[in-house]
Amino acid sequence: MDYLIYGAAAIILCIIAFFLGVTYRKKVAEREISSAEEEAKKIINEAIKNAANKKREALVEAKEEIHKSRTEYEREEKSKRQELQKQEHRLQQKEDLLDKKTDAIEKKNELLAKKLADVESARNEVNTIKQSQIEMLEKISGFSVEEAKALLIKNIETEVTHEAAMKVKEIEAKYKDEADKKAKEIISLAIQRCAADHVAEATVSVVPLPNDEMKGRIIGREGRNIRSIENLTGVDLIIDDTPEAITISSFDPVRREIARIALEKLIIDGRIHPARIEEMVEKARNEVDATIKAEGERAVFETGVRGLHPEIIKLLGRQKYRTSYGQNVLNHSIEVSHIAGLLAAELGVDIATAKRAGLLHDLGKSIDHEVEGSHVQIGVDLARKYKENEEVVHAIEAHHGDVEPRTVIACIIQAADTISAARPGARRENIENYIKRLEKLEELTSSFRGVESSYAIQAGREIRIMVKPEEVSEDEMVLLARDIAKKIESELEYPGQIKVHLLRETKAVEYAK
Repeated sequence: MDYLIYGAAAIILCIIAFFLGVTYRKKVAEREISSAEEEAKKIINEAIKNAANKKREALVEAKEEIHKSRTEYEREEKSKRQELQKQEHRLQQKEDLLDKKTDAIEKKNELLAKKLADVESARNEVNTIKQSQIEMLEKISGFSVEEAKALLIKNIETEVTHEAAMKVKEIEAKYKDEADKKAKEIISLAIQRCAADHVAEATVSVVPLPNDEMKGRIIGREGRNIRSIENLTGVDLIIDDTPEAITISSFDPVRREIARIALEKLIIDGRIHPARIEEMVEKARNEVDATIKAEGERAVFETGVRGLHPEIIKLLGRQKYRTSYGQNVLNHSIEVSHIAGLLAAELGVDIATAKRAGLLHDLGKSIDHEVEGSHVQIGVDLARKYKENEEVVHAIEAHHGDVEPRTVIACIIQAADTISAARPGARRENIENYIKRLEKLEELTSSFRGVESSYAIQAGREIRIMVKPEEVSEDEMVLLARDIAKKIESELEYPGQIKVHLLRETKAVEYAK
């Protein structure tokens, strides 16, 4: 029982203590809240004071900045106003100066107008005096104005013609001597160093026979052997009254060569029948193909030209069986290559390109009997087909003057081709073509005014012209010779050069009685 009383008392005491503690903490909290409120009021008051101070400071600074800007603006405005005043002053000075100059110009114009009037008056007076003097001169000399003018013009023309002729003659003589000397040195050196054994060849299409009985064996029974040979080779066999010989006719030199070799083999073998003929023709064809290849390689080796297409080498080899005016085309091409290389060395241009163009310049002649067109155009097409250098192609195209040469190499090839073709023994010319060329030369020179007669001499290397002395003066002879030479160059084709020789003769005959 006592224990219960004590427990209840303890609980009551605990409750009382709890309430006392709560009351104490509440008072403490109230005091802290009151203290915090006072502190907050103090901080707010200080912040308000600081903000007011800063506001006053900012206003002061703004006022100072505005005052500073206003002062600067006033200073700049004053400076600009002064500058404008100076410019106005300068403009005023210039305006005054222009006014003075305008006045001076007006005075000068008045003076010039007065002087022009005086000049016009003096000119009229001079014209009057001149007219009177002309009338007086006409009376004294007996010539009218037009007659005197014509006489003066004629005298001036005579003097100018004489001076022009003398000047042309002097300049031509000077430069021709220098050019001839230099050209002769270069060409003679090139020809001297080119040791090609080269003379005109005759393509003989005649096969000798051991006896006339062989003709019958070649013809065969009912002509079967000769038909077989002609069909297999593409040539015509001409068996006539020529003793112990058969003539082979064909436009294709390679076919003609195959037929010649096959016939020689058949004659040596003695067995002539269609099967044997076919066998021999095939052997001859293989032999000619091998020769063509070997000759093409020989040409390339001799000239030192490298990098040619194999087909071009074969085409070069075919030129062994091609002739032009009796000149072997392959040997001619090799010689042109050598001469072109030597000329290129003398002139300081690319030697390899010159030799290459020289070797290929007549490439079209190897197949010109099979393809339509000139050998120049065929050669150009072949060179382009096998990817040759454009400079080489142009040299091929220009070597006969079909197009204007644009490079030094093209000019060198023209010269080398002419040297190889024109020197003695290189070519032979058909007598009919030779006579026609001489007649054309004489006809062309006779067409000029004042030419009395003309004669081609020295195998067409010189044209001697007699002129009428009453129509052509000595001074005009120089110009006439030059015109004739230019016309010959433009209208005729000829090897080498032609000397134009003009002769003028005046005779006076009188009898003493």
